[in-house]
Amino acid sequence: MVKAHGIHHITAIAGRPQENLDFYTRTLGLRLVKKSINQDVPDTYHLFFADGEGNPGTDITFFPWPQMGEGRIGLGVWGEVSFTVPHGSLEYWERRLKAREVMVEPIQERFGERVLPFYDGHGMALSLTESDLAASAAFSPWEKSPVPADSQIRSLGSVRLTLGDPQATANFLNGSLGFENKQTDGKWQRFVLGEGAGGQRVDIRTDPDIGRGGWGVGSVHHVAFRVKGEEDQLQVWQQIREAGGRPTEVIDRFWFKSVYVREPSGALVEVATDGPGFGVDEASDTLGEKLILPPWYEGQRRNIEAALPPLEYDPANLGDDEDLEPAGSAAAAHSDRV
Repeated sequence: MVKAHGIHHITAIAGRPQENLDFYTRTLGLRLVKKSINQDVPDTYHLFFADGEGNPGTDITFFPWPQMGEGRIGLGVWGEVSFTVPHGSLEYWERRLKAREVMVEPIQERFGERVLPFYDGHGMALSLTESDLAASAAFSPWEKSPVPADSQIRSLGSVRLTLGDPQATANFLNGSLGFENKQTDGKWQRFVLGEGAGGQRVDIRTDPDIGRGGWGVGSVHHVAFRVKGEEDQLQVWQQIREAGGRPTEVIDRFWFKSVYVREPSGALVEVATDGPGFGVDEASDTLGEKLILPPWYEGQRRNIEAALPPLEYDPANLGDDEDLEPAGSAAAAHSDRV
């Protein structure tokens, strides 16, 4: 069996693109590593935020659709997304987020690790996790980040999913991707790949009364899992079929190749290759600074650029930590969204 080796990226739906860009670069300190378009809806941005080099397993991406209503976490829609951060950094992050009036919940313990839950400016449920295990993804600090290198987000950590009956999804995750049920924490079960490091975790909660979720602003669109290359991807494609899934054919996304499938509750899953990567069409020192189109869209550039709203982004001027005194209480009131 070929097993996935972690989360490749997570894609979500945002509201206004400028607000999304500002939050993930100025507040979370991630780098905009690719400014492109939704290849299926080319009048929409696709914004990729990651570490300093755009390594697989570090990036969260967004389709800004401000015209959509608010998303609803529930059956068939992925829930909270977690990032990993260095040990001892959660107090720094708590001060930083509160100073920017981000909705923050108290630091808590999950699966023996310290976790800081919070919400982005469009209501998306996020958290930061201090993990004893090194992240499964390579990490490169970003020298222009407003967050000091010793506190920067290291990788994607995990993603949550709430189900009425988890057995079919558990069988799917095991049979198609190689996940194993390893830990229980209250109502949550942790399914892991490998040693269960950051990026190798899916947390599932059983709730027989869970309602159907819905895509919208602040919700996850899909979760992509990593495979090394096309040969492994084709083997996983076959495993998905054998596990009862109905995967798409391989789709060339230019920076990686993708296969899509819905797990049994309806949540969208992608299987993406690690390469060729974001450096295939941009120099590493200027990633994200101009609109990049896949080659098959270059002939439409003029019309595409006219349809997209302008974005202001200066990676050399993203602010600093001088304003870390809290501006007031920002405790979250959205615990029903996770």
